[in-house]
Amino acid sequence: MKKVTDFKVKGKKILVRCDFNVPLDREGRAIDDFRIREAIPTIEYLLQKGAKVILMSHFGDPKGKKVKELSLASIQEKLMEYLDCSITKADDCIGKEIEEWTKEMQEGEILLLENLRFHLGEEANDPDFAQALSRLGDIFVNDAFGASHREHASVVGVTKFLASGIGLLFEKEIKNLDKILKNPKRPLIGIIGGAKLSSKIKPISELLEKVDYLLLGGKIANTLLAENNLLKVDSSTLAEIEEVVQKIDLNNPKIILPQDVMVMAGKPQAKKINEVKENESALDIGPKTREAFSEKIKEAKTIFWSGPLGKVDEPGFAEGSLVISRAIKESKAFSAVGGGDTVAFLAKNSLLDNFSFVSTGGGAMLEYLSGEKLPAISALGGR
Repeated sequence: MKKVTDFKVKGKKILVRCDFNVPLDREGRAIDDFRIREAIPTIEYLLQKGAKVILMSHFGDPKGKKVKELSLASIQEKLMEYLDCSITKADDCIGKEIEEWTKEMQEGEILLLENLRFHLGEEANDPDFAQALSRLGDIFVNDAFGASHREHASVVGVTKFLASGIGLLFEKEIKNLDKILKNPKRPLIGIIGGAKLSSKIKPISELLEKVDYLLLGGKIANTLLAENNLLKVDSSTLAEIEEVVQKIDLNNPKIILPQDVMVMAGKPQAKKINEVKENESALDIGPKTREAFSEKIKEAKTIFWSGPLGKVDEPGFAEGSLVISRAIKESKAFSAVGGGDTVAFLAKNSLLDNFSFVSTGGGAMLEYLSGEKLPAISALGGR
């Protein structure tokens, strides 16, 4: 794959795919701006080299409609704060007006395009939409590792029309994750939690071939336990992933599942898996599970983690994730953590320094570590 440093960018319009999809609270406000901060080095490099910088990203899931709350206006403010310069935001991400706008740009200027997902063509990888985006730049730089597992127009389609390469952040992601993927120090332990079932269940079978142990919590664990009639959960969560779940053998000695969980019974209360009632929700790993997970982590030489182990935004259900993050620090292992919700939680609790590397990807990180051929990397000529 070519890198941004391989191109002569002075005076060129550089179309940069960033991942500004920061996690939001219930009021639609950004909880953490880690992904924005991580994009800054590539942008600064391009500015220093005299490029005309055009930034694009998705934000939330507006399903092809313009949603005011999901405008990149808030991202514009953060970027100006970190870069200490003026940034213009377009009202759209494609169109004749924006094409003309980019032609008038001067070296060192930045244009931020509006949310890519305001157009259905983005997620559909529509070639016309991809071509419309490509008309805005001379060179395409993908710095959105967190979206690299998506076959979307701004990630894959644009590469068919422009000379393309990866940014400094993307390069850093691959360098650090390859420490886990290629000849890691062992024992190698993976930890998976969170609520995004479809993107996290999928890589489990492949990951089991690479790790020494896989510690599972959150909805991932609850779903596997429910499929094997060990825990009662809402069956509607199983429908879309049932076929994948059925292929995972819970008797595999590498899989470590919760022995107990925390439920809300007037107040947070620990219960063994077989004691959880049908009307109760497992919202965190319990004390015995925390202890079992910590013992495995203590032995580890390499660790990766994606997804909180409980409903960390609810009082009383963050302890499992807090205990595990401390255990990782104490292990002295090379550790990588990723995923918007996980990183936001760790940042809120000042725990990011507990890890050797913090990735901007959650699902993308897991798929990469599982050996999956990520669409964005394939499109750029990588493995």
